[in-house]
Amino acid sequence: MPLRIDDTFRTALAAADRPLAGMWVCSGSPLIAELCAGSGLDWLLVDAEHSPNGLESILAQLQGTHGYPVHTLVRPPVNDTVVIKQYLDLGVQNLLIPMVNSVTDAEAAVAATRYPPEGVRGVGSALARAARWNRVPDYLARASETISVTVQIESTAAVDSVADILKVDGVDAIFVGPSDLAASMGLLGQQEHPEVRAAVEHCLTTAQTAGKPAGVNAFNPDTAKHYLDNGANFILVGADVALLARGSEALAAKYVPQADGGTHASY
Repeated sequence: MPLRIDDTFRTALAAADRPLAGMWVCSGSPLIAELCAGSGLDWLLVDAEHSPNGLESILAQLQGTHGYPVHTLVRPPVNDTVVIKQYLDLGVQNLLIPMVNSVTDAEAAVAATRYPPEGVRGVGSALARAARWNRVPDYLARASETISVTVQIESTAAVDSVADILKVDGVDAIFVGPSDLAASMGLLGQQEHPEVRAAVEHCLTTAQTAGKPAGVNAFNPDTAKHYLDNGANFILVGADVALLARGSEALAAKYVPQADGGTHASY
């Protein structure tokens, strides 16, 4: 039976008449991923760079979110051809590639998603969920249509090269990570620093000029609004683990007295 696969995040961004709001899914739990998929948010980011996610848990989360009106992106731990091949064969359609600092990095990320001669992706469609085990018609010829590539701008080198990175054919969008960007600027932990915000705004403006979407991570509501007002097309505004951590701390603060009469520490 011929099957179709879902539209990409690229398609959703092109069709959107407003910025798309999403959240991180870092727990490694398919149940939590499914719970978040039904929240009403536009997109989820399943993270494998800083979170306990392997191939099996990513597959389970793809299955858990499938069928919900949400776009699921996955961030691999590294911009690596073999890792990206494995993710694509699992059925990951929307990639967020970390630490893309140059045109060369961006070109490598795109090449990893393309079959030869356009790229270097290994061919295993008969074995892979991506092609639904060759039940998707003409998958090999059309595979690039089923994949979106967003690259992460999170260093001063990337900011300096952002205009050229945006020109790379196959880069569908950029996503700015203020935490690592701040660290690369010598401002570790100071995502709200004016110089960091100025660098983020530069990337947003450059993307607008290039005609490509740009997103940003911003848990602070005022900061999120600022970046949305300055042209962000998509944004991450929270994380499953952060919501659970802060919520459980609030319960402890309310119901569990401290021995010294103080309050529980949080951040």
